Amino acid sequence: MADSSGPPSGENLLFLTDDQLRKGIEAMFFAYRGFTADPDRILSEKGYGRAHHRAVHFINRSPGTTVNNLLSILGVTKQSLNRVLRSLIEDGLVESRIGKQDKRERHLFLTEAGEALERALSDAQRDRMRGAFRQAGPDAVSGFRQVLEAMMDAETRRHYKRLKEGGT
Repeated sequence: MADSSGPPSGENLLFLTDDQLRKGIEAMFFAYRGFTADPDRILSEKGYGRAHHRAVHFINRSPGTTVNNLLSILGVTKQSLNRVLRSLIEDGLVESRIGKQDKRERHLFLTEAGEALERALSDAQRDRMRGAFRQAGPDAVSGFRQVLEAMMDAETRRHYKRLKEGGT
């Protein structure tokens, strides 16, 4: 009889027990805590939170992105994003420029200081992921990405695929 406490074999993946699913959920919680620990420390030194990190990440990923596009990617309220952007702009980390074609649009760019913050936050996370990916191996990395993509709702997956293909 197979040991149900270990990882399921490939043929049993569709028949996970509640206990196996609970262990996966707990692993995600603890992995997320580790993944965010270093950036949280860096952010807290500046009085920022994870919302600031997400905004800085996606502005860096797509320089010139509009506020509306960022709202759509992050899935937050306009009020919430405006609060985050206001502090990032006031602190000299983000620059907001009026659109050339549409004067109602605001395009967002990181300043040099914003790029330095983004680099510090991302370096910590890249180091952690690089170590985990090396330890797990290429098949596990591919499976991990497949699981993450399968967990995304349709709207989130659309944004993810667009960014993955180099879009904004």
